Amino acid sequence: MKSRDELYWRRLDNSAKIFPISTGKKYSTVFRLSAVLKETVEPNLLKEAVKQALEKYKSFRVKMKAGLFWYYLEDNMKEPKIEEETDYPCKYIDRRRNNDYLFKVTYFKNKINIDIFHSLTDGSSGAIFFKEIIYSYLELKYPEELDEDARRVRKIEYNTEDSYMKNYDKKAKSNASSKKAYILRGKKIKLGAISCIHEIINLEDLKRECKKNEATITQYLTAVLIYSIYQENYIKYKGKKPVKVCIPVNLKKYFPSDTMSNFFSYITLEAELKKDKLNTFDKILEFVKNDFQKRLTETEIMRTMSANVKIGNNPFIRPIPLFIKKAVVRLSYIEIRKYTTTTFSNIGRIGIIGKYKDYIDYFLMLIAPEPVEKIKCSSCTFEDKLVFSFTSIIQNNRIEKNFYEFLKEKGIKIEIESNGVLDDISGKD
Repeated sequence: MKSRDELYWRRLDNSAKIFPISTGKKYSTVFRLSAVLKETVEPNLLKEAVKQALEKYKSFRVKMKAGLFWYYLEDNMKEPKIEEETDYPCKYIDRRRNNDYLFKVTYFKNKINIDIFHSLTDGSSGAIFFKEIIYSYLELKYPEELDEDARRVRKIEYNTEDSYMKNYDKKAKSNASSKKAYILRGKKIKLGAISCIHEIINLEDLKRECKKNEATITQYLTAVLIYSIYQENYIKYKGKKPVKVCIPVNLKKYFPSDTMSNFFSYITLEAELKKDKLNTFDKILEFVKNDFQKRLTETEIMRTMSANVKIGNNPFIRPIPLFIKKAVVRLSYIEIRKYTTTTFSNIGRIGIIGKYKDYIDYFLMLIAPEPVEKIKCSSCTFEDKLVFSFTSIIQNNRIEKNFYEFLKEKGIKIEIESNGVLDDISGKD
């Protein structure tokens, strides 16, 4: 075992700095990835697979420590814990009960989950680590089928640089909107419970509809989401403020980086439903396509990213002791959240190599809902299925139902799975 002097440590990346300061049981800042396999999970093999993955991706074998001014990451020499799933997804990770790890691996029947605290990494890099766990698990379970030829194509190349600091522009001006957002209304479900509804969409059907409307998949699904909010929540509660949807953006598509740390930004669509009379799906889709085109440019993304980097490196903020930073940030965090109605994160296709695909049915991604953003949405694609997931703390599931019924009416094949917290939305008994 390493001595204390030999322990590896690193600073949190610029985006990660805020998460441990603002997080808590109400704001977990945890996301989940799940792989639904075609056979029941064997826990002992899964634990060995996690240990093997940690040997290859050592940046995940860390614990968080509090410094005088910021948190930082240090080597974690403890064994990772693997448990059967007993709680709701995306819950706050109590590091003391998790051998200090910032991720948590669980299983249930034929499903493997990883919940990841956002200070550790983002969805794109989290998927890389999770895939390594899945690869290792499948190799342990099917050693004859997945021989050396199957394993040889895997590459492990990464670093943990702070790509924000490498790429941001000191001169870029902020493009943040000052308008507060429409906040979803409705009674909350019992304390601590989270409703999860997964809408498993036929990818070819969805592509056909997107092509017909000259829209990308993310644009089309964003429009369906806004329309579903408008039909139910916005009209019912006589909304006046804009519906603002936060869309995370993988910055590796715009700037050179192969970091395993966080490297994402976001765009925020601002739909003035009442003011601009966006009262039909076609009008909303046209707005979404135009707003994406306006905001999803390298210049606009640079402005958002650079503004966030400047906050983290503000010379007046840096020397403030950590305990004071925590108090100030937590007081302001709820107010900051009022500038977003919901978040929709689409991490795109999860590519699995060769024979490994034969043992996997589909993947899921989930993000934690919050007291202000009461519903959050996420999606990922595997082979011929796109799974759109709602995580919610609202008792009424009409938004999810509207979304489902809209796609179904368009002739898109769609199935429903849920954790049973709310009633079934598919119309089945």
